[in-house]
Amino acid sequence: MQKTTSPFIRARKHRLQQPVATAVSSLLLLSGTAIAQEAADVVELDTIQIEGEASSYRADSVSSAKFTQPLLDTPQTIQVITNQVFTEQGATTLTEALRNSAGVGTFYAGENGNTTTGDSIYMRGFDTSGSIFVDGVRDIGSISRDLFNIEQVEVQKGPAGTDSGRSSPSGSINLSTKQANLRDTNLASMTMGTDGQKRVTADLNRTLDTLPGSAVRLNLLWQDSDVAGRDHVNNSRNGIAASFGFGLDSATRAYLNLLYVKQDNIPDGYVPTVGIDHWTPQPGLENLVGNPVDSENFYGTKQDHDDVTAKMATFRLEHDFSDQVKLTNVLRWGETKQDYLLTAFMSTGTNITYTDVNDLSTYMLARSLPTFKDIENTIFTDQLNLRVDFHIGSIEHNLLTGVELTREEQTSYGVSSSGSRPDASLFNPNWNDTGDLTYGRNGANSEGSTDTYSLYVFDTLKFGEQFLISGGVRADHYTTEYSNDAICGGTGRRAVPCGALPTGSIVNTIDTDDSDTLINWKLGAVYKPVPQTSLYINYALSQQPPGGLNFQLSDSATSANNPSMDPQEARTYEVGVKWDAVPDALTLNAAVFRTDVLNEVSEDDLGNPTQDGEKRVQGIELSMIGNITPDWSVSAGYTYLDTEVTEGDAITASGSSDLTYTPDSAFTSWTTYRLPSGLTIGGGARYTAGLTRGRDGAVGTPDHTDSYTVFDAMVSYPVSDNLSLRLNAYNLTDEEYVAAINKSGYRYTPGAARTYLLSADMSF
Repeated sequence: MQKTTSPFIRARKHRLQQPVATAVSSLLLLSGTAIAQEAADVVELDTIQIEGEASSYRADSVSSAKFTQPLLDTPQTIQVITNQVFTEQGATTLTEALRNSAGVGTFYAGENGNTTTGDSIYMRGFDTSGSIFVDGVRDIGSISRDLFNIEQVEVQKGPAGTDSGRSSPSGSINLSTKQANLRDTNLASMTMGTDGQKRVTADLNRTLDTLPGSAVRLNLLWQDSDVAGRDHVNNSRNGIAASFGFGLDSATRAYLNLLYVKQDNIPDGYVPTVGIDHWTPQPGLENLVGNPVDSENFYGTKQDHDDVTAKMATFRLEHDFSDQVKLTNVLRWGETKQDYLLTAFMSTGTNITYTDVNDLSTYMLARSLPTFKDIENTIFTDQLNLRVDFHIGSIEHNLLTGVELTREEQTSYGVSSSGSRPDASLFNPNWNDTGDLTYGRNGANSEGSTDTYSLYVFDTLKFGEQFLISGGVRADHYTTEYSNDAICGGTGRRAVPCGALPTGSIVNTIDTDDSDTLINWKLGAVYKPVPQTSLYINYALSQQPPGGLNFQLSDSATSANNPSMDPQEARTYEVGVKWDAVPDALTLNAAVFRTDVLNEVSEDDLGNPTQDGEKRVQGIELSMIGNITPDWSVSAGYTYLDTEVTEGDAITASGSSDLTYTPDSAFTSWTTYRLPSGLTIGGGARYTAGLTRGRDGAVGTPDHTDSYTVFDAMVSYPVSDNLSLRLNAYNLTDEEYVAAINKSGYRYTPGAARTYLLSADMSF
């Protein structure tokens, strides 16, 4: 019998823009009411701390020593997502925590068979996956980062090249880890939920009686969780993070931090877009119109895996010569290894077959794209920072200067396979059908490395209590080397010629390097009409050299990773206001910005590659974070983005001049209220506008996705001084939506279904 389900991806584009604006206005009005009621009072936060050290939604500063001023006086959009926020939400990964930053998320699902893995983050129009840092040090590898050892997530929007070196035009993301301290605490959390979700964490901190001023902190993780609304997809991980602190009550402090995380996941190959809105059939597939597949379907096999091992060792030394002179050195070694197999697919007309056109149960999908990743990344770096506070006349200076030496390496091991996977039923796939696929390393590897030597200077000049000028300049001298081997022979556009060698030989296809010195800088000014308000303007320049994202250089004349290409250049202008509406409790931020990205690769009228391409992202960003009253906390943000390819060819499948995988508006909110009984209730809404996918030769696939809104809720109750129970509910309306789409539009990531989590947070 023919299946007659209706399309579940409903057209909703732009329908909530006015409600979003109304919601933001309401939040601002509420804060104004609170100010009128408590105009002269300083609100003292009275929060229940269950996990971690953060005790508020609001943070005054970021962890990086390069930002010498509090966030209120920093002329840039920086959002800090504290431990309390993502703990209340039950967020466990970086991607989940970033839902608190409007317009930041995983909207891109990969290219053809290369499904994205790990934290594939887009922000303000550009891929930010290569600009993720841990305690100010670049963290490389396409892995999913867990929050069990994270104190806060810092989202720096706008070019971050002055602060951290090569980076995305849209900014960077830093994870600040938990450190040993001089408070004895024992915290643990156990979580169980729908779809087989299970997780246990512990956070133990102890002072050492035998060594005064010293402490050890241990964070532990165990998780075995299926993914809500997805058959067979699983995230299993174990982790341990140790922090040893010495001399914590003295002028010389030392920290030794160790991390080990092991992940054994079943990766998600996503869902065919056949039959959903904006899909049109290729010849022979007309009966699939109005018959989308079940969004829970899994088209891989039980042999699919994503095994990740992450190791990190950090030694940080701090010395205070005086209250005005401080020295910090950070030494880091890190390594990630990923072994990945995904049975991928492309739901084209030739890959979908049937024996009876009118019987949907006979439709089969070819599982013809086994995708392998066997990658190892390592980093070794040393950062030395010196901060000096001094006066020249009436002008106060907060000066920080430093040097950074870094070596990053990536080895991608070549994998060959033989045999195949059997076709899967389009509407009822069986993951036990593994076929006779075999695979192994073939010796055709690619190796890339980047050595960077950096010098930087930051200074803030304070002219009295009302005017500040902040600036910085950074010089990065880098050398990137890249070599790639391949198996020669075969046919098609990816065939490698063998020359005089026999077919099947390993040949080198590219062996090249690139070296240059990049100068990035930023300059901002702050005017404070009253102590609680900052008006600011800022300009920043950031650059991304060839191979800067993935260490891979190219000999293609049209590739931005060709060593002959100039670095990608991003220039950002920002004007904004930051207001401590309730002193030391609630902050409101508003900013208008524009980023121009130059040196993009395009083609002239004769088809020759040039670097005359330009892209532009401009928009506004509003946010509110902190406590309206001692019992009422809120975190909310709205962003509007106007993106455009200003010079060069369109890059979207629809032919529009927009940038891909970038919603033009987004809203996020989370708020909680604690009743006198101790019962806390909360919830929030997340709205994301539709986005367009990239351009290629795919026919009939959706060229854009629709907007969606998701509602979440939470209730918690302190059963005793040592135990609090928390219930989280996600996607309360069970909204079905496209969360991400791949470049060809053959696959999409379904939004997470309605889910419940019950957590027990304990102290002992």
